[in-house]
Amino acid sequence: MPDSPGWRRHRASSLVAVLLLLGVTAGCGGSSGPVTLTVLGASSLTEAFGEMGVAYSQANPGVKVRLEFGGSQEMADRLSDHDPGDVLVTADEASMKKADRYLTGPRPIVAHNSMTIAVMPGNPRGIRDLRDLARPGLRVVAGAETVPVGRYARQALTRAGVTVRWSSEEISARAVLDRIRSGDADAGLVYITDLESAGAAASSVPIPAALNVTAAYPAAAVKGGPHLDEANAFVSWLSTPEAQKLLNKYGFASPGPAR
Repeated sequence: MPDSPGWRRHRASSLVAVLLLLGVTAGCGGSSGPVTLTVLGASSLTEAFGEMGVAYSQANPGVKVRLEFGGSQEMADRLSDHDPGDVLVTADEASMKKADRYLTGPRPIVAHNSMTIAVMPGNPRGIRDLRDLARPGLRVVAGAETVPVGRYARQALTRAGVTVRWSSEEISARAVLDRIRSGDADAGLVYITDLESAGAAASSVPIPAALNVTAAYPAAAVKGGPHLDEANAFVSWLSTPEAQKLLNKYGFASPGPAR
């Protein structure tokens, strides 16, 4: 009978099954909003990636780019956290290799950079080249030897045959530049792109090409991230003409053909 207890139980069970099916279907339908892609980048990429993140989101409305910057080693160490991010871009290949177990897919070099001597505005201490950094009484700052900007600085000094006693060693290129801008140091070794961001707050003494080094910036997707497809797509985009044009705008050089 339609009104019997058994019939009512059957009807209730059927209704529950339909509601569950509708819930699953709705969950598999549209997204609640754009994917938020977290990109961890070396501090020297701050201005360039700021504009690039906006450009990428405009070209890919389903993806919102969230940027976090710091020293390359600091960003690589973040990958061991419970919420590590989706893409890592470091200022050297050594930092990327140390994070290898957390990464997946290609690791293309997406930009090149080089070093310069940052000095206080107007260069009041009359610094002319790398040799002058060894002068007694000069406050010279560099990155720590565990971070890319510090390794590159030491390579350039080794080429020049110069030994420097540092007044401080910092965790990133921007931290080195901040020492110059605040007047806490007379000179420091930073990337040429950092001087462009400093404007009138610091001056630059060029390093000859024969003594300079080439900083390489690799990028990679984070293994096991919730947005792996989007992360790989962003890493690939960094090598496109559109992305390279924006990097060039901020003083980065485009890498040559992949080896």
